[in-house]
Parts: sequence; C-alpha cells; structure tokens
Amino acid sequence: MDYIDKYPDELGKFGEFGGMFAPEILMPALNELTEAFNRYIHDENFIEEFERILRFYSGRPTPLYYAERYSDFIGCKVYLKREDLNHGGAHKINNVMGQALLAKKMGKKKLVAETGAGQHGFATAIAGAYFGMPTKVFMGEIDIERQAYNVYRMQILGAEVIPVKSGSRTLKDAVNEGLRFWIANLKEYHYLMGSVVGPHPYPLIVREFQRIIGKEMKVQILELEGKPPDAIIACIGGGSNAIGAFYDFIDNSNVQLIGVEAAGEGRDTNKHSIALGLGRRGVLHGAMQYLLQNEYGNIIETHSISAGLDYPGVGPEHCYLHQLNRLVVGEATDNETLEAFKNLSKLEGIIPALESSHALAYLEKNKDMFKKDDIVIINLSGSGSKDLDIIKKHMEFSIK
Repeated sequence: MDYIDKYPDELGKFGEFGGMFAPEILMPALNELTEAFNRYIHDENFIEEFERILRFYSGRPTPLYYAERYSDFIGCKVYLKREDLNHGGAHKINNVMGQALLAKKMGKKKLVAETGAGQHGFATAIAGAYFGMPTKVFMGEIDIERQAYNVYRMQILGAEVIPVKSGSRTLKDAVNEGLRFWIANLKEYHYLMGSVVGPHPYPLIVREFQRIIGKEMKVQILELEGKPPDAIIACIGGGSNAIGAFYDFIDNSNVQLIGVEAAGEGRDTNKHSIALGLGRRGVLHGAMQYLLQNEYGNIIETHSISAGLDYPGVGPEHCYLHQLNRLVVGEATDNETLEAFKNLSKLEGIIPALESSHALAYLEKNKDMFKKDDIVIINLSGSGSKDLDIIKKHMEFSIK
C-alpha cells in the first residue's frame, strides 16, 4: 500500500482529514509543539530516555498472550496484546510519558488534560507525579460519577480533577474546557491530548508514542507463530489504542485491520457513538473528521456504556484509512459488550476494560469469518477494574 511515513503531510492532513483548525491565539503554541516534536522524535537521547521509562517504569514490553480457552470458544487462534498490564492499567501511559517528557524538554512546568473513562487522566496524573509537574484534569460530571475509581486515583497522585458541567457533561465537553484553559495559560502549561484527535500535530504525536504497541506485536507474533496475524481488532473512540496497534501493519494488505465502535443501545437509536459508520464530515476540536451531527451541523449527544468511547468524532487517520478501504469498521452494542466482558473474564481470568470488550464482542458475533488456523490479535487496551461500578449495575452478583 506504501502508506507508512507519508501521512500526515506537512499541513497535518490525512487526505482531506485532520489539519489545524485552531484559533489564531493557539497557533504559536501548536507551531512550537510541532517544531519540538519534529526535533526530539529523531533525537537519540530523547528516544533512549522515553524507552527507558516505558521499560523500567511502565513495564514494557507487554505480553502477547495466546488465549487458549477463549480461542476454543471462538474457533480460531486468539491472541491478546496485554496493554492492561501497563503501569496504570492501560495503553494510555505510552503517550502521556512521551508527551510529558517532550513538555519538559520544551520548558513547560505544568500539565493539563481531558479524560472520559479516567484512564488518560490517571495516566497524566502519573506523569505529573513522575516529572514533578502540577496537573489539572478536566472531566465531565457524568464521567466523574461513573468513573469514581479513577477520580480517586488521580486525586491520590496530586492531580486536580475539574468537573465539566456544560453540554453533555462527557468527553467532548471535557476537551472543550481543557482547550479553553490551555489557551489562557499557554506559557506554563502543556496540553496533553489523550487520543489521536485534535489539531495537528496531536494526531501525529499520539500515534508515534502509541506505535510501541504494534512494533512489539509485530516481533512477538513472528516469534510465536512465524507469520503476521490474519486480523487485528481494536476498539475505536478517538482511536489511540487502535492506531498504535494498526500502524505498523498498514502496508501489509494481508492483515485485516478492524476498528470497533460503540453502538450503545443500537444504531437505530439516538444512543450510540458510531462516528465512522454513521457520521458526516465536519470539524471538531481542531480537525476535519467524521462526526455525529444533525442536519444543521450541531454535534449529536452520544452514548456508550464505556466512557472512553463516548465521543462524537474519531481520529482523522482512522477516517482516511476507512476512506481508503484499509480499515474495516465494525460495531458492538452495550449488551454485546457486556456478554463479551463476561466471557473473557470467566474463560481466561482476565477482566477487560469495557472499551476493549467492544473488540471482543465484534469477534464473538463475527467468529464465522475466521477459520480454525487463522490468527486474530485483540488489542486489550485496558483493565476492567475501573468499570466495576458499571458492571455491578448490569450483572447479578451474590455472596452466599
């Protein structure tokens, strides 16, 4: 396909998607960030320090685990890329440690971030504590309620969690408020974007720091099976875990790349987050992308049982890959996701995040696509420990 290293272009565009749709006051900061990233991503000392942090602090490389009992249940060979075993319990730490290190090199003293499921906020709080940088995290009121566990963890690490009471009171509005704060405090703060969304250079930066997932996966599957996988499946909200897993396989057309969106209560309802599958082109948070919007271009309120997928848009690179027919877009409802969560937990003793459970749910309902000897990798992007309050509301538990 000859895709790798061509995108984004110098304007931050993936075809027609992406770009830098930002207010004039923000442009100097984005240009400064672009110049710093382009410099340090090729700096041997920077890369060495980043990789040392991931190895000795985060615990990389994460295992590629053959899920034998789950494979028998599905009917093909299923491997799990265990990003849930990172320090912090998710893939998010890969990006935040890279961005925080970059911010330190740029002379920034403080961090500000948004979060939905709380995993990015928690990871940013970890980075703030590690580097000694005061940290503010904007989080929607609804997400604060359903992700109280992660709120406590952020506060324990010294981060200030700021409730967002506007709009849908979820991830979209947390991003809005975080960016407003950053615009007013550009000199001291680095805005630590949590996914492959936002104005250039953020989709590029986050992708490059998350590529460690796919790079490890590529080596590991060759060691274990002697060949690349037939398919890689990952959930997509903004899309950082997915692009991290997919990117280094894009040019191998024999590897099917499948991104799974949150169908919520169903695609025929108004309660879903199917941006790639049902969205139209539009600009949100500084980038052209597929968006869930009404006939007047207003953003539609989204829904997912998983706070991390409750977002009306999707990263511009995913939009372009979908347009090129390189990315297969699937979906899973809340009920299908809960069933998959339960199945992996009971068959493998691994409690997955509800976000990752969407990828499992897609595989479970499409298992006839794969033959017995086919190899499928699920990017298990996070641990389900953060979701137990939600799970408790939907599943019956008793103590006898």
